[in-house]
Amino acid sequence: MYKKVCMKLKGVLGALKRDERGVSALEYVILAAVVVAAVIAGGTVLKDVIESAFSQVGSAVSSQIDGVTGT
Repeated sequence: MYKKVCMKLKGVLGALKRDERGVSALEYVILAAVVVAAVIAGGTVLKDVIESAFSQVGSAVSSQIDGVTGT
Protein backbone atom coordinates (compact mmCIF):
# COMPACT_ATOMS: atom_id res chain seq x y z
CA MET A 1 0.00 0.00 0.00
CA TYR A 2 2.77 2.44 0.99
CA LYS A 3 4.72 1.66 -2.17
CA LYS A 4 1.62 2.26 -4.31
CA VAL A 5 1.01 5.67 -2.67
CA CYS A 6 4.66 6.63 -3.13
CA MET A 7 4.57 5.69 -6.82
CA LYS A 8 1.36 7.67 -7.32
CA LEU A 9 2.88 10.69 -5.54
CA LYS A 10 6.04 10.41 -7.63
CA GLY A 11 3.93 10.42 -10.80
CA VAL A 12 1.94 13.47 -9.69
CA LEU A 13 5.11 15.37 -8.74
CA GLY A 14 6.68 14.47 -12.08
CA ALA A 15 3.62 15.78 -13.91
CA LEU A 16 3.76 19.02 -11.94
CA LYS A 17 7.45 19.36 -12.77
CA ARG A 18 6.69 19.14 -16.51
CA ASP A 19 3.67 21.43 -16.32
CA GLU A 20 4.60 24.90 -17.58
CA ARG A 21 1.26 26.63 -17.00
CA GLY A 22 2.50 28.16 -13.76
CA VAL A 23 5.57 29.52 -15.50
CA SER A 24 3.41 31.18 -18.14
CA ALA A 25 1.20 32.71 -15.48
CA LEU A 26 4.27 34.07 -13.70
CA GLU A 27 5.52 35.58 -16.95
CA TYR A 28 2.17 37.31 -17.46
CA VAL A 29 2.26 38.69 -13.91
CA ILE A 30 5.76 40.07 -14.46
CA LEU A 31 4.72 41.58 -17.79
CA ALA A 32 1.65 43.17 -16.21
CA ALA A 33 3.79 44.66 -13.42
CA VAL A 34 6.16 46.17 -15.98
CA VAL A 35 3.25 47.64 -17.95
CA VAL A 36 1.70 49.11 -14.79
CA ALA A 37 5.05 50.65 -13.78
CA ALA A 38 5.44 52.17 -17.26
CA VAL A 39 1.92 53.59 -17.19
CA ILE A 40 2.49 55.12 -13.76
CA ALA A 41 5.83 56.64 -14.81
CA GLY A 42 4.38 57.89 -18.11
CA GLY A 43 1.30 59.23 -16.35
CA THR A 44 3.41 61.32 -14.02
CA VAL A 45 5.34 62.86 -16.90
CA LEU A 46 2.19 63.30 -18.95
CA LYS A 47 0.43 64.96 -15.99
CA ASP A 48 3.17 67.59 -15.80
CA VAL A 49 3.01 68.27 -19.54
CA ILE A 50 -0.79 68.61 -19.55
CA GLU A 51 -0.73 70.78 -16.44
CA SER A 52 1.83 73.11 -18.03
CA ALA A 53 -0.16 73.32 -21.28
CA PHE A 54 -3.39 74.21 -19.46
CA SER A 55 -1.54 76.82 -17.39
CA GLN A 56 -0.15 78.43 -20.55
CA VAL A 57 -3.55 78.42 -22.24
CA GLY A 58 -5.14 79.88 -19.11
CA SER A 59 -2.56 82.67 -18.99
CA ALA A 60 -3.03 83.45 -22.69
CA VAL A 61 -6.82 83.56 -22.35
CA SER A 62 -6.58 85.69 -19.24
CA SER A 63 -4.25 88.18 -20.91
CA GLN A 64 -6.56 88.38 -23.97
CA ILE A 65 -9.57 89.03 -21.74
CA ASP A 66 -7.65 91.69 -19.84
CA GLY A 67 -6.67 93.30 -23.19
CA VAL A 68 -10.27 93.38 -24.37
CA THR A 69 -11.73 94.71 -21.14
CA GLY A 70 -8.89 97.16 -20.60
CA THR A 71 -8.17 95.98 -17.06
